[in-house]
Amino acid sequence: MVLKLRLARISTPGGAKRHHPRYNIVLAHARTARDSRPLEVLGTYNPIPSTPAGVTEEDVRAGRARKVKEIKVDVSRAKYWLGVGAQPSDTVWRVLSMIGLLEPKYLPNGPQTEKALKAVRFPTHLPAAPASASTTANASAETHGSRTTPA
Repeated sequence: MVLKLRLARISTPGGAKRHHPRYNIVLAHARTARDSRPLEVLGTYNPIPSTPAGVTEEDVRAGRARKVKEIKVDVSRAKYWLGVGAQPSDTVWRVLSMIGLLEPKYLPNGPQTEKALKAVRFPTHLPAAPASASTTANASAETHGSRTTPA
């Protein structure tokens, strides 16, 4: 049976709150209901941006700080389930790419691309640092088959 990483809405003790969604990131069979009992809970996701601790609302309005979405994931378990073939939903794929666990599925074209890549914080998409002269010399020597001694 196909396993999916997807979101399941959390019900609060006082009942479900309208307009205040919170989700568990869960592993479940693909054909089960959204809020059915999962095989494993991997983390939580709060899509409503909130101000971090130690930051005032005035700092946010002035542009000195940003509101953040709360994402908590057990990275080792998520990597394990992705490794054995669990398929993430599109939303979970986006959440996992925000923390750098997966590559982004969709990237904007044009001048917004660089800004989007910085927001994702995925290490393989960061601009490469300029190569130093010694690195270039070692790389050219390796391509021509000669041996170089390490410095």
